[in-house]
Amino acid sequence: MLPTPESIATVDAAITSRRAVRAFLPTQVPRRTVEEILDVASRAPSGTNIQPWKVYVLGGEAKASLSRKILDVYNDPAALAQQSEEFQNHPTEWVPPYIDRRRKVGWEMYNLIGIAKGDAAKMHEQRGRNYEFFDAPVALMFTIDRIMAPASWLDYGMFLQNVMVAARARGLHTCPQGAFLKFHRVVMEHIGAPSEEMLLCGMSMGFEDTGAPINALVSERTPAAKFATFLEVPE
Repeated sequence: MLPTPESIATVDAAITSRRAVRAFLPTQVPRRTVEEILDVASRAPSGTNIQPWKVYVLGGEAKASLSRKILDVYNDPAALAQQSEEFQNHPTEWVPPYIDRRRKVGWEMYNLIGIAKGDAAKMHEQRGRNYEFFDAPVALMFTIDRIMAPASWLDYGMFLQNVMVAARARGLHTCPQGAFLKFHRVVMEHIGAPSEEMLLCGMSMGFEDTGAPINALVSERTPAAKFATFLEVPE
């Protein structure tokens, strides 16, 4: 396929308009649309074409009951204390510039929805919105076989990006969510995943609620000139 200004603009728009949306409309997304998105996303590259992704798609009562199960644990301090992530998902110590970026985007989000620094109750409530999928009509849980190594996780990341970009091409938004990892036992039992699989992340999908203040958040990106090193590449 030869690129045209129109095709370049279309692809770029799908990528650059992707954001983590945290408030969705109740408008339903047809199953066939989700299947189309996943079919397109499956064209992601993977080493020797192993295609390590497995997806559980939830809607209706299947989604609502999972939300209730997780929130019951999340809102019970004793039960919450028994939960732990299955693998280390973040560095043990954050350093600049990463800690600065995390803090900046976090406080920008909280400021939009009126949560003051130190307001633990409201922070807890907002984090709990993850487990309601921010009211999105579609929830996706992504698992991988335990035997897979880091190279397959890299493959999986490209698949996840494809899912989000393909959703944007169809007018949908998404929110990838590592927040579910602490509740992996609840999730995996609910979706009926075998013990050979492990949870990598969840994702909310639907139509953006453009009137929600939290969706005004657009996080900054560092330009290529600051993170890329060009060696003998002509202008």
